[in-house]
This record gives sequence, C-alpha cells and structure tokens, in this order.
Amino acid sequence: MEQIKLESKVFSILKDKIQLINTDENRAIYLVGPIRLPVNLYGETVEFKWYCWLNYDEVTEDYEKIIEKLSSSNLAEYQQSSVLVYGDFENTDDALIRMHSICHTGDIFGSKRCDCGYQLKQSMKKIKEHGAGALFYLANHEGRGIGLFSKAMAYVLQENGFDTVEANEGLGFVNDSRNYDDAIQVLKSLRLKPVTLITNNPKKLEALQNAGLLVSGRVPLWGDVSEYNKKYLETKVTKSGHMREDEGTCSND
Repeated sequence: MEQIKLESKVFSILKDKIQLINTDENRAIYLVGPIRLPVNLYGETVEFKWYCWLNYDEVTEDYEKIIEKLSSSNLAEYQQSSVLVYGDFENTDDALIRMHSICHTGDIFGSKRCDCGYQLKQSMKKIKEHGAGALFYLANHEGRGIGLFSKAMAYVLQENGFDTVEANEGLGFVNDSRNYDDAIQVLKSLRLKPVTLITNNPKKLEALQNAGLLVSGRVPLWGDVSEYNKKYLETKVTKSGHMREDEGTCSND
C-alpha cells in the first residue's frame, strides 16, 4: 500500500513535466523538463532551465507506463541528450542556439587536443550575454559519432601521424556520422521563431535549414588554439569544410 502511494505521488509530480514530441510507428521522443539548473559559469552562478530527452522504442501518452519501466530499462548504459535553455527562449524574437556534440575528453577532462571544452563554455557565455538561447548537448556524438573507445584508438593513430579524418577513416568510419534529427525535433517543440546558430560547421546549418527551421544567422566560435590542437583545427577547415571565423558570418549577436 505504501509503495502504491509513493508511486502515485511520484506520477502526480512528474506527469506535467513529460511530453511526447515526435512519433513514428515504432519509436518516440519523450522530453522531461524544465528543471532549474544553476551553473557555475566563469565564477558567476547562472540559472538555466534544463531538459533531457529519451528516444524510446514505445509510443504512448501513458507516461505512468514509461515511468514504471525506467528502472528496468538500464538507461545508465546508454547516453541521453539534453538541452540547457536560458531566458525567454520560446518567445524572444532572436535567440542563440548551439548544437554541441558530447566530448568526454574535452568537456570533462579539459583536453587541449580539441577545442570542445572551450566551445562549450563560450557558447553558454554567449547565450547568457545575448539574453536568450539554448545549448543542445548531444549524446552518441563522441568522436564525430564513432564512440569513446574508437576515439581512443583514433588518438593513438593521431599520435603516429594521422590527422582526425584519416584516423576515423582508417578505423572504418566515415569522417562525420553525426545526426541532428532528434535535437531538431526537440528544438521545434521548444521554439518556432528564427534562431541564430553558434557554429563553424556548415553541416549543422544545412541540417537545420533542410528541416525547415528559420535560421537568421551564424555566430563563429574559434579560439583556444595551441600547439596541441593546431593540426586538428586546420583539418576541420581543409578536410571537413568548417568555415573560418571571417567566412559567411551573419550575426545579430
């Protein structure tokens, strides 16, 4: 009886924080939030609204059923994506967004082999200063979609003369296998007005535009160049098509 009361209380709290935002016959995206998330950003406490989403192989608006299955779904073995929202993201005329791929080494350890950790914090700073925006933190994008273990092997190859693209392709992967479909569906559920994208990557711009989203501009994000990542950054431009800071910039920021 006590367990039933607890489950009833849990569902009464969570039911209004869950929404179904995209479905096909076999899978659905469930979004939970917003959740208050105070963040230490360069020594200042900034309060974001945090959402997390789950791509799940069951389509239902019976959210109690989904909650009941959480403990048996082994979700800790899989990555889930999330988004940090700042300000009046839904309604403001102009908002900044960043589609940021998970980078275990750069975001968590502060690795200088890439610029990911720098881009993460700088994006959050730009969004805060702009007044409204969202940072999408995308799971299953490690190493441009090859995974952490494969990325470690790619690093070994890079230490032996390979560049980033050569290492990924040498392991049997394509240069970049990242997919933004789920993130775009979540973005559409949170905002219908135009967005300005923080990126150097034209493929991210194309993904949003091909999905019918209104993109009003681009903010480049270069910096934290060092002896450790100079070749990595140059390869982004010469082989992956990334735009340099002064190329194709259209910004309202």
